[in-house]
Amino acid sequence: MTDLFTPLQMGAIAAPNRILMAPLTRCRAEDGHVPGDLMAEHYAQRASAGLLIAEATMAMPGCSAFWHEPGIHSEAQVAGWRKVTDAVHAKGGRIALQIWHGGRACHPDLNEGAVPVAPSAIAIAGEEVHTPKGKQPYTVPRALDDAEIPEIVAGFATAAKNALRAGFDGVEVHGANGYLLDEFLRDGSNHRNGTYGGVQENRARLLLEVLEAVIAVWGAGRVGLRVSPLNSFNDMRDSDPIGLFTWLAKRLNDYSLAYLHVMRGDFANQQHGDVLIPIREQYEGILIANMGYTPEEASAAIGAGMVDAVAFGTLFLANPDLPTRIRRGGPYNTPDPSTFYTPGAKGYNDYPFLPA
Repeated sequence: MTDLFTPLQMGAIAAPNRILMAPLTRCRAEDGHVPGDLMAEHYAQRASAGLLIAEATMAMPGCSAFWHEPGIHSEAQVAGWRKVTDAVHAKGGRIALQIWHGGRACHPDLNEGAVPVAPSAIAIAGEEVHTPKGKQPYTVPRALDDAEIPEIVAGFATAAKNALRAGFDGVEVHGANGYLLDEFLRDGSNHRNGTYGGVQENRARLLLEVLEAVIAVWGAGRVGLRVSPLNSFNDMRDSDPIGLFTWLAKRLNDYSLAYLHVMRGDFANQQHGDVLIPIREQYEGILIANMGYTPEEASAAIGAGMVDAVAFGTLFLANPDLPTRIRRGGPYNTPDPSTFYTPGAKGYNDYPFLPA
């Protein structure tokens, strides 16, 4: 029977188990958005995952949405990430980098005054962003011109090349959670006309162009994609989320990706529906699910063939030896949300391992 400990071939990536680590933004990068020793230790501690998916990482300058998130657009950042990948590989692990543009979730105070860009000039409502000046409301973004979009695609391609130089085993394109690619995809944030707006095919055009550019660097077998059909985070909606993402799942069969990574729910529990069944019916590749799984539910879903692997987020944050704990049936450390985004090792690298 297939379970969490059955090896899995994800394109060109051979995972020894199906217990993956979801990308978790933790704002521990050093000045200049450079990964340091703290991040290298954090990922190396969790190298027993089938695959580590590193946190949202700025594909290009000027797209910061978290203040201390890492980047992959400077030589110092590439060198910093090389420390991380070397540390993970020394422990026998595999790690992919999630490449990302914050879109309208960026803020001028995080980007030397630059106005955020988005598909349409619609600000995120009802939420605030942490900046060096304290919490601030989101600003109204500037709608990208069609002529500017090739520069965005080229930025993702450069990020993919830099990830290759930094020693990663693959990349995950961040198409989720109300950031730039997701903003184009969903009609709650994309009100534009023309080539990149309107019907599903046009709203998905930027995402697919980015995938094609990244695949040209890595080969499809080392490229994944993350989507969040129902997540309302960053003030996101779509008029037909299940229809949109069922269509997208079928369209993605043309790309032979390493995997499709689907967030099954909504952080705020405002939007509901079963997206996994229709996506599974249409998508022919490796399907990874995420959000709120217990190890028992994850094992049952894999055993039933509903998904091929599960990415654990805060459970993996609090349990660096999560595969060992699952095999032993626990116990599990409890995550401490008060330290999720604070500086330093507390709540980051100090969660205990089980005794040998």
